[in-house]
Amino acid sequence: MSRVPRASSGRYVSRLTSGTLAVVMAGGRGERLKQLTTHRAKPATPFGGKFRIVDFVLSNCVNSGIRQVCVLTQYKAQSLIQHVQRGWNYLRGEFGEFVDVVPAQQQIGKEWYRGTADAVYQNLEYIRAHRPKHVLVLAGDHIYKMDYGPMIAYHVEKNADITVGVVEVPVERATEFGVLSVTEWNRVVKFSEKPRHPEPMPGRPDMALASMGIYVFNARLLEKLLVEDAAREDSAHDFGRDIIPGALERLQVFAYAFQDVRTRAQAYWRDVGTLDAYYEANMELVYVNPELNIYDEEWPIWTYQLQRPPAKFVLDDEGRRGCAINSMVSGGSIVSGAHVRESLLFSDVRLEERTHVHASVLLPNVHVGRNCIIQRAIVDEGCDVPDGLHIGVDLALDAKRFEVTEKGVVLVTPDMLRGLG
Repeated sequence: MSRVPRASSGRYVSRLTSGTLAVVMAGGRGERLKQLTTHRAKPATPFGGKFRIVDFVLSNCVNSGIRQVCVLTQYKAQSLIQHVQRGWNYLRGEFGEFVDVVPAQQQIGKEWYRGTADAVYQNLEYIRAHRPKHVLVLAGDHIYKMDYGPMIAYHVEKNADITVGVVEVPVERATEFGVLSVTEWNRVVKFSEKPRHPEPMPGRPDMALASMGIYVFNARLLEKLLVEDAAREDSAHDFGRDIIPGALERLQVFAYAFQDVRTRAQAYWRDVGTLDAYYEANMELVYVNPELNIYDEEWPIWTYQLQRPPAKFVLDDEGRRGCAINSMVSGGSIVSGAHVRESLLFSDVRLEERTHVHASVLLPNVHVGRNCIIQRAIVDEGCDVPDGLHIGVDLALDAKRFEVTEKGVVLVTPDMLRGLG
């Protein structure tokens, strides 16, 4: 019997990725992001100065050679749909390439999506129509850069039925994820979705093995599992709660460690599911050498953006000097006599004179008036901050007006500012 080619074969990997359909789960509510997702789906949330969260998983697909992608949406999806349609319509349909947005349509019965597995089940006809050999199920709300080709090749080499992408996380944070136990050959023997008491890794009591929400399935097997699950009245119809745990005893389920292919060190991956995590992941980008390199020309992050003029810094008087230090400032922004330090300004941010911004994230189209102080804050898209307002200075006061996180980060939204009277 001939051996399966190794994953190092570029031609082998490209053949696998070209026969793979990616299904991006982008319908979550994002409730832990509080008011930041009041008017948008979590994957549509701005990130990194010019991107949306969903751009990272879509860029991973395209850069991996996966050119058949469907994005499943449900909650508050309008801005997400617009973004994907405007920014990801350059693939060539006549060559079988596409990024399709598939909204929830009550395809089977009267139910909206009841869980991640049900979302895929309701779109089985769509999947069948493209006849993929493998289906790659992806969460649409994480920040990372990953070549999916080696993972799919690993799946084939292991003769696996299901392969789960995994990362190591501190055990105290593992309650937020699906937690796995594996053999020395990486076969999964236990999967617990968001356990109260996560099982640590052997010999490492401070770390647990967590699911990335990435699954590779053989297409025919996926259909069989979803049909079986849909018939179960006691199921939550979720991959992490039902499909994966139920497959462990009868199927070959393997874990694929998300590591640098050269150093074997764990690669960058962030779940920005809370305001503190979202703030920290954005702030990491202003470091001198951030772990996430968004300047990588070999693995570009694609997005949709309006054409904007360069950022501009004006005025040079004492106390009203337009400058930014250890910061990122996106196109269309004007820093007019304001001082910015260790902050991230998205596109079309306008700062007026004698305003100070420190360690903050200002989303697109924010206007900040004169003599303001903003520190350790997230200022949402479209905010118009009035003259003289101090944010992040008195957290007790801020808690009455805005949203303050456990770590003292202040979220400000347009609705909150309108409520100031």
